[in-house]
Amino acid sequence: MLLQIPGVFSRDEIRRIRQALDQANWQDGKLTAGYQSARAKHNLQLAEDDPLAREIAEAMLERLWQNPLFMSAALPHKVFPPLFNCYTDGGTFGFHIDNAVRQVRGSVERVRTDLSSTLFFSDPDEYDGGELVIQDTYGTQRVKLPAGDLVLYPSTSIHKVEPVTRGARYASFFWTQSLVREDSQRTLLFEMDQAIQNLSRDVPEHPALIQLTGTYHNLLRRWGEV
Repeated sequence: MLLQIPGVFSRDEIRRIRQALDQANWQDGKLTAGYQSARAKHNLQLAEDDPLAREIAEAMLERLWQNPLFMSAALPHKVFPPLFNCYTDGGTFGFHIDNAVRQVRGSVERVRTDLSSTLFFSDPDEYDGGELVIQDTYGTQRVKLPAGDLVLYPSTSIHKVEPVTRGARYASFFWTQSLVREDSQRTLLFEMDQAIQNLSRDVPEHPALIQLTGTYHNLLRRWGEV
């Protein structure tokens, strides 16, 4: 399942974040890449312990934990702390698959990467190229979202970032270990949850809502890993 989550940050928040990112201490993105990824990765990245990165990451996660769409789709159990990158002057990242497990810097905590997320901090008209190209079961998807929007997709997907030939593409990316490992099961639960929410709004007294809600939680109980 590939899902767009709009408006994680407001326009005013995006403006302030961009001003800070423009002045940030960017480093070669290869420093955080694995062996194979480093051969395809040509971008800039903030250090994992950069104070600005930590400040924005905390604000991101606070908003996402309050976002019903993200919570319903991701069913998060653990989240790898968000990272930040910049593509400019032809920067690109060739086709690759994210590592299955990531270890949090300075910690014994490990996160299984069930879901990948990219949150855009640059609007599409600010740069040329830079599309996030994702190959999934429904074909090839090309993603270039407004600043403040996030795309969520399975980490099993082959994906790349097209070369940025004008301007700069700022974004954050991170991985989520879901309570439900399988994408097909998460998709069914998400669709059922969205249907329950719609029915709760339109026919809140319908007796079938109790049964549907019970079925949702019984499936989550069967498939969930804690």
